[in-house]
Amino acid sequence: MAWRFALVIDPAASDDPRTDFEGSFRVIDPAAPALVVGELSAQRGDGVFESLGVVDGHVQEVEPHLARLARSAELCDLPVPHLAQWRAAIARVAAEAGPGESVVKLLYSRGVEGGPAPTAWVTLATAPDNARARRDGVRVVTLDRGYALDVPARAPWLLLGAKTLSYAVNMAAIREAQRRGADDAVFVSSDGFVLEAPTASVLLRFGDRFVTPAPHAGILHGTTQQSVFEHLARRGFETGYETVPVADLGRADAAWLLSSVRLAAPVSVIDGDDLAVDHALTDDLNAYLLSPRD
Repeated sequence: MAWRFALVIDPAASDDPRTDFEGSFRVIDPAAPALVVGELSAQRGDGVFESLGVVDGHVQEVEPHLARLARSAELCDLPVPHLAQWRAAIARVAAEAGPGESVVKLLYSRGVEGGPAPTAWVTLATAPDNARARRDGVRVVTLDRGYALDVPARAPWLLLGAKTLSYAVNMAAIREAQRRGADDAVFVSSDGFVLEAPTASVLLRFGDRFVTPAPHAGILHGTTQQSVFEHLARRGFETGYETVPVADLGRADAAWLLSSVRLAAPVSVIDGDDLAVDHALTDDLNAYLLSPRD
């Protein structure tokens, strides 16, 4: 991605009564050094983030992303973010977006080790070209995530439901998928249930019914997936959250990976077996996801 704009936020307390936060933003050069050596986001990945799609200057699903940022901060014992301040920062950055697809990223870390306050910043970048994935689909392999379905409830300190900056495992999974001749991965639990992709939610179609793995198992609740469920429900389809056995992947009539930037990427191959791609519905989903959504 080509970084185009960035600003640092002086984080306000969650009960700060201000309504104008412009003075708490500092525009920085996105290509220049910006973090000090003791910054815990770089040293330990100790923080949370969100990536928001932007289409022709319109930032998609701001409120769901802010709600998830706040939830991730809570899980990580970070100070409660002032959502009005973050909302204003998003608007300030989005004003630089222009036509086409872009990405706004929100980053919120514990700050400098031993320091008095968190570190917060927002960036704008040109989105990758996802046309091929949306058109032709992605090949995926299933990878064992290494824990059973009940582990997140028994070990909340693993932060499996938070969108943390510690994404080394996610990136390693994608590299492993590529070593196996695929484009992406789908994590499965050690007791045989579908979880999520490293950077996307999983959507499965069975006839006129659409399901996604229930987010209580440490699965990040996807903002794009929730929006797609609303769209499908308006079209008269049944939607639901379920515990999905791995065997159901091969039995699905169609499948997609859903995310804020790539949008709806149909799955064309699972573990070497072809899966039918529903091009018409994929085009419909992406047309919806590219339309302004609040």
